[in-house]
Amino acid sequence: MSEALTEQEITLTVNGEEHSLTVHPMKRLLDILREDLGLTGSKEGCGEGECGACAVHMDDKLVLGCTIPACQADGSEITTIEGLGDDGRITAIQEAFQKKGGSQCGICTPGMIMATTYYLDHPDSADSIREALSGNQCRCTGYKKIIDSVKEALQNL
Repeated sequence: MSEALTEQEITLTVNGEEHSLTVHPMKRLLDILREDLGLTGSKEGCGEGECGACAVHMDDKLVLGCTIPACQADGSEITTIEGLGDDGRITAIQEAFQKKGGSQCGICTPGMIMATTYYLDHPDSADSIREALSGNQCRCTGYKKIIDSVKEALQNL
């Protein structure tokens, strides 16, 4: 018989701030961000790693917060949508999404912006905008406004 997993202490650096938390080792990173740290920008769309609404950067990789257990995130550096701007100002990418209407209901927007940020920071990560955003689903815009938003951001960087 296996022993039940008990809570353990983990340390995360989230948006430049270190946090020590006692959590169940299989608690999802998304839940830690939203429930324990009050960072509600990352959304839960599907809870199965299919929609991309919970995308964050972990150790300079684009990951889905709903698929990362706390034990895997321990010691990691996490950036959420809240950590992108400087001094409360939005980034050029966020501004482009606002200007071009790339966000409708807002559920997919944080994940789309995190994926776009990753794509622009790692130009060799994808051959096209569509490929870079392929892990993110939107049910509102039909993607045209999202693609236009990324193109706008590219022009302004």
